[in-house]
Parts: sequence; C-alpha cells; structure tokens
Amino acid sequence: MQKASFLFSVILAVMSADFPLLFAQEDYQPAPENLENREWFQDAKFGLFVHWGVYSIMGGGGDEGIAEWIMNRKEIPIVAYEKLPGFFYPVNFDPARWVAMVKKAGMKYITITSKHHDGFAMYHSEVSPYNVVDATPYGKDVIRMLKEECDRQGIKLFFYYSQLDWHHPDYYPRGRTGQGYTGRPQSGNWDAYLDYMNAQLKELLTRYGTIGGIWFDGMWDKPDADWKLDETYSMIHSMQPGALIGSNHHQIPFPGEDFQMFERDLPGQNTMGFNEAGVSEQLPLEMCETMNASWGFNITDQNFKSVRTLIHTMVRAAGYGANFLLNTGPMPNGMIQPENVDTLMAIGQWLKTYGESLYGTRSGPVQPAAWGATTRKGNIVFLHVLEHEGGIIEIPGFQPKLRSALFFDDRTEVEVKKSGDGIAIMIPTGKLKPVDTIIRLELR
Repeated sequence: MQKASFLFSVILAVMSADFPLLFAQEDYQPAPENLENREWFQDAKFGLFVHWGVYSIMGGGGDEGIAEWIMNRKEIPIVAYEKLPGFFYPVNFDPARWVAMVKKAGMKYITITSKHHDGFAMYHSEVSPYNVVDATPYGKDVIRMLKEECDRQGIKLFFYYSQLDWHHPDYYPRGRTGQGYTGRPQSGNWDAYLDYMNAQLKELLTRYGTIGGIWFDGMWDKPDADWKLDETYSMIHSMQPGALIGSNHHQIPFPGEDFQMFERDLPGQNTMGFNEAGVSEQLPLEMCETMNASWGFNITDQNFKSVRTLIHTMVRAAGYGANFLLNTGPMPNGMIQPENVDTLMAIGQWLKTYGESLYGTRSGPVQPAAWGATTRKGNIVFLHVLEHEGGIIEIPGFQPKLRSALFFDDRTEVEVKKSGDGIAIMIPTGKLKPVDTIIRLELR
C-alpha cells in the first residue's frame, strides 16, 4: 500500500510538472504557409516591439522602471485606473509615419500590444467595452489604422496579447501579480476568463486580415494553471494557419508554438534571472530588448542604450540564429520619442551598408564569443569583430577551406593562417571599424 501510494505521488508530481505541456497542441503539424513564414521570420532578423496603452499617460509616475506595470507597481485599484482611458487622445498618432520609420530603420515587422496586463484592449473589441474605441475620447481603432498602413507599406504585423489580466474579475484564482489592491471579488470562473481571452483572440484573427502571428505574454503569472493551450493554439492555427505563435513563458516551447523568444537575454543566457529554459533546436528564435529600462513610455528614464550597444546585441543575436525585436514605448500623444527615432535611424543607416551580413543569414559556424559573432548565408560566412584592439584573433575549432577572405568594407584580403585546430586572423588596427569590423569568408 505504501509503495503504491508513493508511485501515485510520483505520477502526480510528474503530471503537475508537465501540466501545461500535456494540454498543448501535441498533434500539431505546421501548415505549408506556416513553415514558409518561419523561413521569412528567420530571414527578417529585425523588428519593432511597440508597448502602447493607457499606461503611457502616466509616463511611469515619476519612477524609473517598467512603466507599463504602473497599475501593479503603484497598486492602483481598478475603479481609479479606469479613469485613464478618459485622458487617452493621441492627436499626433500617424501610422504612416510609424511604418515609414520602421522601414527606414531596416525593420521588417512590428509586434504591438493589443492587450497588456492591465486588461485594456488597444483595438475595437466587442467582447468588452474596455477598449480604445468605446472607452476613450479618441474613439479610433489604432490597431486597425496601423494594420492598414502596414499592408500598404509591406510590413508584417504581429499582435502581442497578455494572458495575464489585472482587470478581469474571472482571472481567478489570482496569480503572482495583481493581488489585493484591484478591488476584484475573491471569486471567479477561470473557464469564463479563458472563453473571454479566446473570444478576443478570435476578433484579432478575423477582423484585421492576415497577421504575422500572436506574441503571448503573462502565462508565467500562473504557470501551473490549466491554460487549455490546445484549444487556444488550435483555434489560432485553424483560423490563420500561417500565423506564428510564440509565448514569453520562459520555458522550452510547447507543442503548437512556432518560435521561441527570449526577454532581454541572448539565447541560452540568463542575466535577467528568468530565462532558465534551454534553446530550441527546431524553432526560429527571437530576443527582445528595450532602448532604456522600460517597455512602456517612461518620462524620467533617459538611460538610453547607445547605437553601438544595440547593434552589437543585434549582431550577437543573429550569431545565435535569433531575430532582434527592439522596443519603443510611444508617448500618449501618439508620437515615438525623438531619442528612439534617432537611434532607429542610426541603426538603419548602418544596415544600409552592412545588412547583407545579417538579413537572410542563419547562425554561423562559430558560437558568439567575447570578440564577436558569425553569421552564414550559403557558402559565405561573415565574421563580425565587435570587441577587439587589432592584431591576431584566434578562432579555435574552425578550419574552413577558403576560396577568399576579404574585409567587407574595401574587399581587401585578410591574412588567415591555420592555428592548432582552428585559424588565426590578422586585423591591422587601421582596418578596425568603430562598430563592427566585418570579414567575409567565401568557403569552397
């Protein structure tokens, strides 16, 4: 009896540990258009993340930190937070200008918050009046306006959707956040909340034409809940077979997910403390990063990362085979912060010259190292020397048969010699570039 009881306990523990996986879309076979979009996604390499909502009105509340979390950080009750939509009137929102900026920056897609953790929908949802059309004096569907402009200018649009919801009464039992201060009753119907979530997703999938995909966030708030992912993922793939599903749950991708993302960390790294999952070898990868320390608009946070730092992160991400999704938090008037625009334009200028070494590439034959990273396109390998003072770079474990080795900028020859089981590359200090010294290796 004790042995049987112990065995039953072990089975329960295993089932609990794998609970979300058991209810994912285990029989999922990606449609041909989905596989095609995965290839497109990996070729694209660079996209814009947009965190925009009524929280932008508060601009972080005078504190540095993640401004889009202000409802939770300041413990603002729903009855008070619901006053914010009444102030949302982005008179300077110009979707044509946004998309033109994205194209000039060398970005290929946009991922925008359709609903963040505060539960407010930035599109016209008929499921709930708590949305940008029905609850604000602006009264316009900003998501529709942006989607129409993306279609006109040839940019793919992905929808971020928060599974976590601090506003909905049926998001119950409460998760790790949004507890105690919201004013919600200490009761609710979890299945009713999932129906609400799926109804909103259905709106996004059926009213805005073909989309790039759904970028989920917030499942980490209740990691052991029965999210019924099979139902949600099957619905998405049946309505838009080509749409790519990713989830920022910080776990190895579940069946039914089409790409894996990493929040503010390169694949396999964990400087943030929550990227403990391994790296998928089958799915496309993406890392997202902020330009300062906040996703949403923060009026006091001026700690902007340099153009050089952001390009280095983008190149290292590509070295791991990952896209770089760089965030901006638009201001409540609908404009992108000038500092962000300047940064994006500088990156775009760099990509005009060096984009060939990133777009359409996959991870190179040498893992990113302190000196830099490699990318590959067919029989061409690009060595991106990011941190070096000139002289010899030793690259162990890599001894290719070379047809040519040239500096990218002037196509002059690079001195390459065998060194142990690898190669040694000589870079004169006069050849070093301020951001990225690229060497183009053509393999036999």
